[in-house]
Amino acid sequence: MLVEKIHHVAYRCRDAKETVDFYRDILDMELVGAIAEDKVPSTKAPDPYMHIFLDAGAGSILAFFELPNSPPQGRDPNTPEWVQHIAFQVGSIDALEQVKAKAEAAGIEVVGPTDHDIFKSIYFFDPSGHRLELAAWTTTPEVLARLKAVAPAMIAEWAETKTPPRHAAWLHEKEFGAH
Repeated sequence: MLVEKIHHVAYRCRDAKETVDFYRDILDMELVGAIAEDKVPSTKAPDPYMHIFLDAGAGSILAFFELPNSPPQGRDPNTPEWVQHIAFQVGSIDALEQVKAKAEAAGIEVVGPTDHDIFKSIYFFDPSGHRLELAAWTTTPEVLARLKAVAPAMIAEWAETKTPPRHAAWLHEKEFGAH
């Protein structure tokens, strides 16, 4: 594969300082860089910005742009808010519960833990309205291999029918209750 890993993922934020504080205080991410210019390096368009970079672990960087001269950010009105999200891996269910407690103590509404069988996760929003997911693996390599094995058939069936194939329905049996 040509791609080694994701270098960084960038989103817009409402306020750079508020964003740094949130990710530091709730997710223990360290600010590792900031760039500010009066014009965009790639397009040369005049558009002042603050670009911040946060250490998201294992060499991953989460970045944000504050754009003071742009209209307020919105979201795609045709996409449910649960769809677009940033998912972070944590090392254990205990870590997941610790972040949930920390977020709730800060007044943040948290959904979950949700049991996806192969991992459990919690969901909440950052100050700019980005949905975040924290996930802790709860599976084995054999179960992941089983999931990978049915993926091509699921994609083929979905492409033809646009109805959810049931090849991996076992993933959410606990959440939805067995049929």
